[in-house]
Amino acid sequence: MRGNGPWKMAAGVAAIALLAAGCSSGSSDDDETLSNTISIGIVEPESLVPTNTTESNGSQVLSSLFYPLVRFDEKSNPYVVAAESITHDKANKVWTIKLRPGFTFSNGEPVIADNYIDAWNYGAYGPNGQLASYFFSRINGYAQMQSVDPDGSGPEKAPEPKAKKLTGLKKVNNTTFTVTLSAGFAGWESVMGYDAFYPLPKAAFTPDGALAEGFGDAPIGNGPFKIKGKWQHDSQIQVEKVVDFKGTIPKVDGITWKIYQDLGAQYADLVAGNLDVETKIPIESLASASGDLGDRLQKSPSSSFTFVGFPIYEKEFQNKDVRIALSMAIDRQEMAEQIFLGSETPATSFVSPVVAGYRANTCGENCVYNPTKAKQLYTQAGGPSDIKISYNQDGGHKAWVDAMCNQIKSSLGVNCTGVAEPKFADLLKKVEKKEQVGLIRLGWLMDYPLMENYLGPLYTTDGSSNYYGYSNPAFDSLVREGSEAPTVAAAQKDWQDAEDILVQDMPVLPLRFGQNVFGHSEKVANVSMDLFQKVDIYKIEVAD
Repeated sequence: MRGNGPWKMAAGVAAIALLAAGCSSGSSDDDETLSNTISIGIVEPESLVPTNTTESNGSQVLSSLFYPLVRFDEKSNPYVVAAESITHDKANKVWTIKLRPGFTFSNGEPVIADNYIDAWNYGAYGPNGQLASYFFSRINGYAQMQSVDPDGSGPEKAPEPKAKKLTGLKKVNNTTFTVTLSAGFAGWESVMGYDAFYPLPKAAFTPDGALAEGFGDAPIGNGPFKIKGKWQHDSQIQVEKVVDFKGTIPKVDGITWKIYQDLGAQYADLVAGNLDVETKIPIESLASASGDLGDRLQKSPSSSFTFVGFPIYEKEFQNKDVRIALSMAIDRQEMAEQIFLGSETPATSFVSPVVAGYRANTCGENCVYNPTKAKQLYTQAGGPSDIKISYNQDGGHKAWVDAMCNQIKSSLGVNCTGVAEPKFADLLKKVEKKEQVGLIRLGWLMDYPLMENYLGPLYTTDGSSNYYGYSNPAFDSLVREGSEAPTVAAAQKDWQDAEDILVQDMPVLPLRFGQNVFGHSEKVANVSMDLFQKVDIYKIEVAD
């Protein structure tokens, strides 16, 4: 996943983010007893460096430490936040960002154009191995910043890139800079709302441009909170309010992000009043949550998409009929009702209903439960007699993976086993090495609210989260053509045509579209979660 090519990771967050959701036992601290501080449960983040943070838990913490150029309204339209204005030429190729004056980092440094340019150059430079590097690929000069491995000997032998800076980034003055894209993209303003586009202070870097030692454990941001001490791995991350912050002011003075390794332990803390917010009620507690929490159990729309990837780099999954047969062998409705108690809905498309351009049931009969046809097709295609589904143990996935395996056994008459890896990162390391992990449990949260975000990162040949090795030049072309359309609305036809190709090839098995199912303690009020699966840290407050 790290480095160049199809194994780079992204977020989805949306910037998947990618969902490594799940949590476990955190610790307490005296500061949690302060009257205007709260606690929110998360799983151990992969990173707190913005260009290297591509999962939902790290993204949530970063939202308290940094302030984005843009945020999104209720209709998913971007509006400026840290930016004073964002304009572009008629071709959507040259974008001018003017910063809102007066902002500083939590160490007192003023936020200027150089901070964005330096951070983005660091994130784009291939040898830095930043997981969100892909999101800078539209900027002029990105290709020249990547290592090229002509003989396939591996990144450790790849030559130094030709450039260390994006030619498409130009400083106009301390509060203004321009971004020149390699091709016009009407949705670029939305893309800049993703975590990777946060600024970094000069203190983040050494004189030679490397990341300063220890910065990842105590990042310095331009947001409403600053880190207190440093990241206490597998325990907690504490943040406290920044004095005289120039943006929207949160109502609480501090947040303790309590790190858990198990959703059940997190839920027990919530019910006992030892945790203020749990962002994902575990499957095994869904039935009792209403009684346990009453009106403190809440639901809201989410952009989450759960699917299983086929390792196309393995010979036994290269025949698309094998992949289609496995999709037909799954009863999505039964799983949604019996395992998730209706809190998630069957996914019969590759794009979430929350973004413009979504069409219902684009997957057609390939996502309709039909065990008879599935077995016939699977037998004719010579599908494997043993199926593995690998998943991360800390995410609360065992119940539905076991149910899915039981359906495959019943429909196809083959053996199926769920294989747990301790953490999502452990699973992806095996995928990077192309080890035989079988089907891969994956999830996606949008990084920015465009249909393209469900297509480009996940399925283009060089997509940042294309872990399964899928490649189709026709698909790549349609995604690119849509991106170059004069408006986002005009782009949707090309992106929809690209989605139709996915139906033919079935590189993944769509399973469910989710919603936020979360709970909070009696201590807090005005708790809400957005489409990005984040708690709104500006609205939440301590109850009277």
